[in-house]
Amino acid sequence: MEKAARKLIAGKVGVLPTDTLYGLVGSVLSKKAVERIYKLKKRNSRKPMIILIASLKDLNLFGAHIDTAHKNILNQVWPGKVSVILPLSSRKFHYLHRGEKTLAFRMPAKNSLIELLKKTGPLVAPSANPEGLPPATTAREAKKYFGGEIDFYISAGRRLSGKPSTLIAIENGKIKVYRK
Repeated sequence: MEKAARKLIAGKVGVLPTDTLYGLVGSVLSKKAVERIYKLKKRNSRKPMIILIASLKDLNLFGAHIDTAHKNILNQVWPGKVSVILPLSSRKFHYLHRGEKTLAFRMPAKNSLIELLKKTGPLVAPSANPEGLPPATTAREAKKYFGGEIDFYISAGRRLSGKPSTLIAIENGKIKVYRK
């Protein structure tokens, strides 16, 4: 993971196991890495990606609006397999929010992933597959999708049979579920 952290900080793109599926990851601070991931996935350019964070403090980087109701709900669902859509005040990350002025964040429960995020900072982490195809459940499957286009692959040593994270928003202090 040390080597992966250095590569991600340098703006490289990789595939690694997350707490849900294999993710195609890159630093949120590298516009070039983010655009490369959109191209590799053949992802709709108006569709924002989920961002993995190590702590609530990471949200400050994005100017995410977190009131007491948000914070209480975030503390209930994180760490875990729940991605939360939050409104942003910063225009700095247009290349991430794609004009939506919101981003979905997830704080994973997987310790090795949290340690990586502490070293790299937040990462974009969509599933490791071209849009419209099934998510890779092994590093080998991811390699079939992307081959040498990816800078590094990390294998969990087993098949990941997780599902994409639950996607929610907090509206008027209540949870609205977009994806279970």
